[in-house]
Amino acid sequence: MQRRHLLALGFVWLGAGACAQPADPWPALAQPGSVLLVRHAMAPGVGDPPGFRLDDCPTQRNLSDDGRAQARRLGELLRGKGVQVGAVWSSQWCRTRETARLAFPQAAVRDEPVFNSFFQQGSAAADAQTARARALLAGWRGPGTLVVVTHQVNITALTGLGASSGEGVVLRRGPDGALQVLGTLQP
Repeated sequence: MQRRHLLALGFVWLGAGACAQPADPWPALAQPGSVLLVRHAMAPGVGDPPGFRLDDCPTQRNLSDDGRAQARRLGELLRGKGVQVGAVWSSQWCRTRETARLAFPQAAVRDEPVFNSFFQQGSAAADAQTARARALLAGWRGPGTLVVVTHQVNITALTGLGASSGEGVVLRRGPDGALQVLGTLQP
């Protein structure tokens, strides 16, 4: 995505162009107030089946065994790099909650409905939800790094970047207060 589009979304891209990224986003995760947006781990399919309900996991698209292993590896990787996780927020979908709980078994995972998928909603609802999510992210000060487990559509709306299953997008607040996209962490 072009830098001007990221600016319009309220983010600053630190790379020199649409594909450029800093070589190593890990140091940013060691800074208090950093944010890591994570797409849930592997869950076969697209969207959710007709008639799914948030309070009934068998009606939803859920993590595969590979997805569960991927979620555990994410947590192991962050712990191995010494990232101090201050909070873990999740959408209310079972696949995001399970990703968060498997990656961060010691954390109290907090549901944040503004990070729920809007894959099947209209653009006006998606825009309003994204604005609320952006405000929550902008308010994070720490301690530690905030990890938000959400969906690809939310990550794209917030950052202009796509995310594969288990992939993370690293953000931090710049001197002007705008959130900056520092790069991605591959699953």
